[in-house]
Amino acid sequence: MYTREQASQLRQQFWTTFGQYLTPLLSAEGMRVNWINYKTGAKHVYFRMNADKKQGSIAIELTHPDVEMQQLVFEQLLEHKTMLHEALGEEWEWALHTTDENDRTVSRIYKEIAPANVFNKDDWPKLISFFKPRIIALDAFWSDARYSFEE
Repeated sequence: MYTREQASQLRQQFWTTFGQYLTPLLSAEGMRVNWINYKTGAKHVYFRMNADKKQGSIAIELTHPDVEMQQLVFEQLLEHKTMLHEALGEEWEWALHTTDENDRTVSRIYKEIAPANVFNKDDWPKLISFFKPRIIALDAFWSDARYSFEE
C-alpha cells in the first residue's frame, strides 16, 4: 500500500513517461500537441485518459452542465460513430448521462483495459500500448470531425 504522496508521485511518473513517448509525435494536422491534456477546442468536450490500480480507460467525455445540450452533442457524435470506430479500429462503449467521480452528469464514449495497475511499473508498457494508439486515433478522428462541433 502506498501513501497518498507516493501514489501521487507514481501516477505523475507514469504520465511523464507516457508523455515522453508521445512528445515527438505531431498531430494529424502536423502540429505539436499536448497529448496528455489534449485540447479539443470544443467547449465541454474532452479526451480523457485515466489509470488507477484496477484499470486504464480512455474516453471522449461530454461535460456540458445542461443535460439536454450534453445529449445533443452525444447524438452528434453518434452520427459520426462509424467514422470514429473506423479511425479507432475498434468499437467503444457509449454511455449517455452517467456520473463521474465528482457526481456530475457526464456522457462518455470510452474503452477500458483491465486488469492494469498504474502503481505496478510492470504494467506501464501495457498501459502505454493501450493509450498511445487510441489517443493518436482520436486525434485523427477529431481533425476531421471537430468542425461539426464548433459552436
